[in-house]
Parts: sequence; C-alpha cells; structure tokens
Amino acid sequence: MSDDLASVQHASWDVNADAWTRAVRSGAIASRRRGTDAAIVAACAVQPGERVLDVGCGEGWLTRALTAAGGDVLGVDGAAALVDAAREAGGGRFEVASYATLSAATTAAPGPFDLIVCNFALLDADLGPLLRGLRARLAPSGRLVIQTVHPVATAGTEGYREGWREEIFAAFGGEFRAPMPWYYRTFEGWVAALRKAGLTISMLQEPRDADGNVLSLVWVCTAPPRHV
Repeated sequence: MSDDLASVQHASWDVNADAWTRAVRSGAIASRRRGTDAAIVAACAVQPGERVLDVGCGEGWLTRALTAAGGDVLGVDGAAALVDAAREAGGGRFEVASYATLSAATTAAPGPFDLIVCNFALLDADLGPLLRGLRARLAPSGRLVIQTVHPVATAGTEGYREGWREEIFAAFGGEFRAPMPWYYRTFEGWVAALRKAGLTISMLQEPRDADGNVLSLVWVCTAPPRHV
C-alpha cells in the first residue's frame, strides 16, 4: 500500500467513526442482518475461557458478542475514535493498536491467543507482515478466523482482477464523510497470502442468506507446529 493510500484509508476510519458506529448499532448494513454477523460468531465457536484477539474491532460488537459467549476477549483497532466508542459501550476490553504495531515483534496484544479473528478487517494490498504478526501470537492449537467479501460476488464492473477499489458507504445510510480505499483480492490471491504467511487453511465457508445468496467468505486457518 502506498503511503498516500494508507493515509487516506486510516483517515477515513477516524472521520467516519460516528457514522460507522451508528450504522452497525442500528442494523443499517443489510448483509450483516442477512447473515454475516451470525456467520462470524458461528465460525469463531469460542469456548468459555479461551483467549481471543479481535483485530480491527471497530465499535466493538464482535468483542462484546464473544465476551458474552465466555471468551476472554481483547478488541484492538487503529482508529482511536472507534476504540473510544467501543469502550463507552462496554462489554469487553479494548485497546488502540495499529496494524503496523501488530506486525512488529512488540508487547502490543501479547499472545498466545486461542483464537484471533479479523472480521472484514483485512483491507490492505500487502497482508504479509500483519498475518505473520498474528500467526506469532497464536497458541500452538490456536486458529485464525477471517471473514471478508466474497471475491466472485463483489467482482463488479472492475472484473475479477486484483487491485485497489473505493468504498463510498452509499448503502449503509448515515453521513459518511470520506470514501475508503480497499484492496480487492481473488481466491487465488487469498490462498497465496495465507500460505505465504505460514498459515494452513483448515476450512473455507461461504455464508449465504435465506434465499441462498452468497454473503461473504470465511477462512479458518491454523499455524503449523514450530520446530525447535
């Protein structure tokens, strides 16, 4: 990701924090109502007492849901305004942590975690540093669960080719003040990124709504045993 695009993307979450919080909490995002929220909670299958890291937690809804299910959950996000909204709502633990911080070998969000979840939170072209940072935080039997847009369903007029696109939040209602660049990735691209980061793909799910329409793509990954 270029520095210019990185600045635009990060700034968009700061200025859109209030609109995003209202959209999520009011149920204004149709795909969430139709099944993506339920799909990620089911894919996580959190067990009581499990240590969980919710990466890109936003206003905190998933952290709260997994905490209510018995997980010991930490939600992290790079946008301080979203973390403030999450803390105000309560129901979980929340910290500000940029993806650059999580990519580095630092004490931020120290593992090991039984579960790390990224729910529509991986939007950059180069996922390698972050995925490797998350892999390093997984417990030996831990799992990484990723929900993202479905490559076929979202190919759009740009076609089935990787590249930068722009989200203008037109379908979400509210007053979003800035567009957000995001990187469209094919199935092939996802598999390559996950394998390059040293992750093993253990399950692939394609959640659908009541009419059978595909809503998203869910990857469940594990980390191979470390050899000493």
